[in-house]
Amino acid sequence: MSNILIRNNVHVLGEGNNVLLFAPGFGCDQNMWRFVAPDFQKAYRIILFDYVGSGRSDYAAYDSTKYSELNGYAEDIIEICATLELEEVTIIGHSVGSTIGMLAAIKRPELVTKLILIGPSPCYVNDPPKYFGGFEKEDLDGLINMMELNYIGWGNYLSKLVMKNPDRPELAQELEESFCSTDPDIQREFAIATFMSDYRIILSDVDTPSLILQCQEDAIAPIEVGEYMSNQMPNSTMRQMKATGHCPHMSHPKETIELIKEYLTANE
Repeated sequence: MSNILIRNNVHVLGEGNNVLLFAPGFGCDQNMWRFVAPDFQKAYRIILFDYVGSGRSDYAAYDSTKYSELNGYAEDIIEICATLELEEVTIIGHSVGSTIGMLAAIKRPELVTKLILIGPSPCYVNDPPKYFGGFEKEDLDGLINMMELNYIGWGNYLSKLVMKNPDRPELAQELEESFCSTDPDIQREFAIATFMSDYRIILSDVDTPSLILQCQEDAIAPIEVGEYMSNQMPNSTMRQMKATGHCPHMSHPKETIELIKEYLTANE
């Protein structure tokens, strides 16, 4: 098996010719797609993977310099596709996985033919008066510092903020366990690369047909972010979901599946 497939703990499922590659969000591994991905196995070839430093990836392959920016993770996706000899891939990205998918699409537009972006955000910091990202910079600085001072407390706080849906506390608990199972130093570097970055400048360069799935009551990626992205991306469609929180593929998988299938069917 290729070292790249081991590095990213890649799993290939499904029977179809068309390829769906699922890119997780921050602090998550491929297991978070278990409520959604199986529904596509009969019609598509499914690619699941973990970011280096997350899940069951090869932690020895982690390079602080490479992964100090999201481009490092985008390069990994391109390498996975090259190793598997994939063509015309649809990337389904959650949260920061959406930005990583967009970067891969810009680098290799002939490879990435569609993007499905779940709760995406190119910039989490407010930049008034034209942009509302959801956070003041000092709030994010505090969140990063909290990772050093109280890692478990950070995981508990962020998981509840991200997941919402308090009537299903097991989902926030799973997210918290995922956050806290990763090496704190690696997780902190990924958090900085995620939350302190500003990729608004790339949006107009994303010519790939894209679906933006925007949740209600999303504290991480407010509706203003989805609307901003939709206005900036020339070939995008935005759908407002009934789902609440930032992880509809876990909290509202049925609606997530239906909207993805609807878009794929209309754009095949």
